[in-house]
Amino acid sequence: MAGKKPPSETAADAASKSADATTDATPAGAGAPADAKPAAVGNHPTKRVLVTGLGSFWGGRVAQALEADPAVEVIVGLDTIEPSVELERTEYVRVDANYSILARIVKATQVDTIVHSFLVVDPTQMSAKAMHEINVIGTMNLFAAASAPGSSVRNVLLKSSTAVYGCAPEDPVWFTEDTPRSRVAHHSIEKNLEAVEGYVGDFAEDNPHVNVTTMRFSNVIGDEIETPLTRVLKLPVVPSVLGFDPRFQFVHEDDVTRAILFALHNRLPGTYNVAGDGLLPWTEVAAICGKRTVPLPPFGTGLMAPALRALGVDLPEEYISLLKYGRGVDNRKLKDAGFRYEYTSAQAVRAFIERTRLKDIMAGGTEYQYERDVEQFFRQSPAVVRDSDD
Repeated sequence: MAGKKPPSETAADAASKSADATTDATPAGAGAPADAKPAAVGNHPTKRVLVTGLGSFWGGRVAQALEADPAVEVIVGLDTIEPSVELERTEYVRVDANYSILARIVKATQVDTIVHSFLVVDPTQMSAKAMHEINVIGTMNLFAAASAPGSSVRNVLLKSSTAVYGCAPEDPVWFTEDTPRSRVAHHSIEKNLEAVEGYVGDFAEDNPHVNVTTMRFSNVIGDEIETPLTRVLKLPVVPSVLGFDPRFQFVHEDDVTRAILFALHNRLPGTYNVAGDGLLPWTEVAAICGKRTVPLPPFGTGLMAPALRALGVDLPEEYISLLKYGRGVDNRKLKDAGFRYEYTSAQAVRAFIERTRLKDIMAGGTEYQYERDVEQFFRQSPAVVRDSDD
């Protein structure tokens, strides 16, 4: 798809229509019927699941959601760090950054499903070399383990990002899952994602008995997750690029978890964009958050970086490009499979800022941070005196 698709009005609730009225909504056009689902590979129930990146925001959340499903018998989580959320029956295994031990774990646990939740898409988290080690080398080891002779794996889900489409002035209004990039990948994150999704395609072709799902998530927003964009929107003033007012699309953090579970339960094969309805101009995003924008010079990212740091944020080059050109993705494929979003883009931004303000008001007390060793002490230590009905 190289051309631009005409937008249609967002069919959200009345509360969001006023905010969405000046923006493009999801692409118009008749898709497949809402109850039409792609044909999955085989019919293997998800009972034994391995989650990569258990200590990450998404790994912990997905594991918690899987624990709530009684049909899931075993959950094993891998990471270099311990989980940061409370988990009841997920078994944590410490591994190195590139998951070199993964083949042994898959063979020993006989998992049928792998959720690869830990692709680093925030360049401020670590160096380019460390990102490559986790994203590319780690994914290579994952697919080597899943395709080993006698492997029990029958379902693989990759949590990817719409950053794989890049960001350029000649981009279409809406990227479908099949739309090629407008330019060759330049930033390290985009190169990582291209390499990883290339391995996904090769694995799916070589292993037709395995159901493979790639989910490309748009700009995730919520009061729990922290990203370069959420950090920017929490500033007293919001930086913009002089002469640009790009259109943004968001997906709420709750819809991210719901979409992953939906894809797992329905064994959806192929690639899916995941994003809320509607595109919002950056100035409107700031306005919803009750902020004004401060334009920065559009030339020389080296000159922009000090100005951004003065505002209290480290915004990588990928996001500066996003502040110029924005990005919109067609979300109909996942909706045609039966998924229903709880938030439009505008509603997701509103929910984010409302919860953030509430947290600021309630910030007088110290919030408890989950510590795995402490919780295990309370659950297992004979020194703890327990009630008779425990």
